Amino acid sequence: MTSVVAGQSPARTSMGSPPRALALVGDRYHNADYIRTALNRLFLELGVPIVFTINFAEIDAAHLEGFQLLVVFRDGLNWPNGYLEPDDYAYSSDLENSGDWPKEQYQGWITEEQGKAIKEFVEAGGGLYAYHNSSNVSLFSRNFREVMGGAYLGHPPLRPFKVKVVNRDHPLTQGVQDFMVNDEQHYMTYDKDSRNILLRSENIDGLNYETYGPTAISGWAHDYGKGRVVFTAVGHTLHALWQPEYYKIQKNALHWLLRM
Repeated sequence: MTSVVAGQSPARTSMGSPPRALALVGDRYHNADYIRTALNRLFLELGVPIVFTINFAEIDAAHLEGFQLLVVFRDGLNWPNGYLEPDDYAYSSDLENSGDWPKEQYQGWITEEQGKAIKEFVEAGGGLYAYHNSSNVSLFSRNFREVMGGAYLGHPPLRPFKVKVVNRDHPLTQGVQDFMVNDEQHYMTYDKDSRNILLRSENIDGLNYETYGPTAISGWAHDYGKGRVVFTAVGHTLHALWQPEYYKIQKNALHWLLRM
């Protein structure tokens, strides 16, 4: 099911209409409601109509037509047999292992055809804003990883960390200061030119994640064909998405992606 910002039509009615965004949001670990709340504020402030969907099957060439921006704010996992609850609590695992419940199993939702549609959408001049856990989608599609530019490695539990601006010359980071946030510190690998990396996160208490240390890539931006791509890693909670300096980055990202 899709929902449209109030008062907006799903189709552009004239060349003077504002650019439009399609957002794929929500998964087992990220309720679509908080994402819609966060993004509605952002997009309404900039006057950009946004259509939300939780149905990943709608992400194809036909549905992308008429949009200028695709936002992906969900992981790459589909649970075809369902799951017990939104999170992986220890007692859930006990129930699963006891044989009283079917074992939870996931599979990737994205097909290479869908990844190709996203790739061609951006190549033709569209924008892709990949948020937070969307780097996980790259583990299931070569085409998506090619255009998005990187892939998910993992993350520790929620904890405070600092996000540092490492490239102050890019439009995304104009007027942005380093900031602290309590969030999931996501770790990614980036496949393209390292000069495109704009943000890095650091646990200033020196806490590591597995073998990756206390620091991680936290955001990048690059051109792809005639289009543009942005990835920013912060976003597990509403208060993190509305952290003032991060909110500036998101506004700058939309201006850059949509050439506003």
